[in-house]
Parts: sequence; structure tokens; C-alpha cells
Amino acid sequence: MRANPPLLLIAGATGATGSTVAAAIAAMKQAPDEMLPWLTTSHWFKDLDPLKGMELAGWDIAHRTLKQAIEYHGVLPPEKYLPCLEHLGKFPIRHAPGNDLPLHKQVEHLIRDIQDFKGLFPYTHPVLVNLLPASSTIDLQEFNALDELYSQADALTLPDLSYVLAAISTGTPVVNFTSNPIELPLIAQEALKAGVPLCGRDGKTGQTYLKVVLASALKARGLQVDGWYSLNILGNDDGRNLADPDKAAGKILNKTELLDDILGYRVGHQHGAPCHKVVIDYYPPRGDCKEAWDVIDFTGLFGMPMSLRLNLQARDSILAAPMIIDLAWWMVAVHMAKRPGLVPELGFYFKKPTGPHPPVTFQDQLSALQSLEHDCREILD
Repeated sequence: MRANPPLLLIAGATGATGSTVAAAIAAMKQAPDEMLPWLTTSHWFKDLDPLKGMELAGWDIAHRTLKQAIEYHGVLPPEKYLPCLEHLGKFPIRHAPGNDLPLHKQVEHLIRDIQDFKGLFPYTHPVLVNLLPASSTIDLQEFNALDELYSQADALTLPDLSYVLAAISTGTPVVNFTSNPIELPLIAQEALKAGVPLCGRDGKTGQTYLKVVLASALKARGLQVDGWYSLNILGNDDGRNLADPDKAAGKILNKTELLDDILGYRVGHQHGAPCHKVVIDYYPPRGDCKEAWDVIDFTGLFGMPMSLRLNLQARDSILAAPMIIDLAWWMVAVHMAKRPGLVPELGFYFKKPTGPHPPVTFQDQLSALQSLEHDCREILD
């Protein structure tokens, strides 16, 4: 069975990451071989349809074209996106439904848009990608039925909900690249009933990716982590949004919990206090070029102390864009393999993998990807 190329339906399409994804897909239409090396799926699915078949559409509250968005965010210099400007102009971006609408009206609006997008690109396999900003922490666990959710949920505090509900209603797989907890039990249950796969949460792009690698390596050597201090400074819109402690809380929790999960103990337990610190500071001069500092204190034989320093200077959207394209391909394959509901095997890509028993160490995450590819391959071959 041959897979159709993904149609990425992006919530938050003209943000820094969304517009970078759009530029990458537009560039693929002209020179797919130049983009393949940056995709992990090129190793897992070697016979994918040509990348030039991928398409993109989406929504945003900002009234910007993709070209204007790329210029505004400053992630890419003109020589990187101007050659593919014609393709960029063909990706339809619509205004997001207003937050003044009740949740069910927002969902109806988005369902119509998704159906329109599918009509524009009938040769593709739609995948919703959630790139909306981090929202304040909200507990939606108590909802047991959709009617209850529609009547009581406040869409203003978690606008992601309307996109996910619309995707499930139209049979569209969902990638939750944000830190927002949309995978509540009711949503997972509805996805199962509709035969729709979901994966997330919170894309693991730079510092946290390396944290998983290093923590897994230290664990493999039996070295005891006594403390881990992580500082992030970034100056893009994401950094501005995360300057709000309520909105940063979910992301910081995702960044901190995974370390204890990997190591199998609470970092700092011997000191009687948490010793895994994560700080996110908004620093405008950095723009999309994030800098991350890690100080790792650990002990070895005879309890002798040692320390490691790691400094990462990375471009957030440049790291995220190929991961999002990878995830779209994975979700096409998983959907075709009839694997509905949460997909924990894709934990390699996320800070807080969702689903039953997600792999946590780097080695286990790679093994899970290999197993998932094998399961999908049996269907796709």
C-alpha cells in the first residue's frame, strides 16, 4: 500500500516554527534531495513518495502572509526562502476562529476549513500539527463526555481543544508539538473511537534532547546524578510568551519530570530537596537563536564528585521544522497501519511522551521507533 504525502494542517502557521516548516516544504518542491538528509524518516521510510508532493495549510490569529511571517521572525535570510516564494504563496493560511465563539462553533468553523483544505489537495493525507503558544495550566481531566466538555470547557484558556476536536471529527491524525495537555482521557477515547492516532506532547528539539542523551549515558555507566541546572535564554515570541510563569509552568514541568523518569530516582533525594532546576528567561537580543546552559553534578566510584558543563547555541525553529515534517510522515504511516489513539513509540520526539508506558531512555526510544517502523512497514509494503 503506497502512502500519500502529508498535508500539514498547522495551528499557529505564521509563527516562527510554522513559517519555517512552510519554507522547508516549499524548498522540497524544488530540491527534495537537499532536504532529505535532515529528516530522520528518510532513514526509516526509504521509499516515501517524493517530498515534492507534501503540502501545507493552516490558521493563525496574526494577519500575515507566510512571506511576511518569515521576514518578521528573522529565522531565515532572504536567500533561503526567496527562491521558493512562488510555492510559499500557494499554501493557504486562514484566520483562526475567534475566541469569542463558543467551543462548538470554533470546532464547526475548523471542520469546514479542514474539508476545504482536503478538497484543495485531494492527493494528500492530512495531519493536524499543533504549534499554538503555551497556555496557562488547566485541568480537563474531569470531563467524561463530549457534551460536558462543550458546555463547560473554556476555549479561551486552551484554544488547542477546538483544533484537536475538529481533527478527530474529520478523521485527521494529530501531532501535539506544544506543551499544552490536550491528550486528556476523553480526547484519547474519542480518537480511538474515530480511528485517529495522536502523538505528543512538547517537541524535544535542543537542550532537552541532549539531556535525554546524557542522562541515558550516565545511567548506563551507573554514575549518580546529584544535581542538574538548566538555563534557557531565548528572545522570540515563544520566549515572550513563556515569560508568563503560568504559561511556562507546563513546559518546565515537562522538562524536569523526564530526568527522574530516565534515571529512576529523584535528583537531589540525598540532599532532601529538588536539585533539578530549569529556568527559562526571555532575552530579546537572542531572537530565535536560543542559548542553553547545563551544569551537571554527578558522582562515581567512592562517591567522588565530578561535573559536566554543556553550552548549546541553537536555532529553535531550524531544529523543530524537520522534526515536525518527520512526525507528519510517521502519523500518515501509523494512520494507514490502523493504530488509533495515543502513540507512545514516538516518544523520541517529545519531552512528555503520551500513551501507555512510553520509552524514556534514549536507547529505548530508538528501539521503539524501530519497532513502530517494522509494524507500519508490514502494512505499507
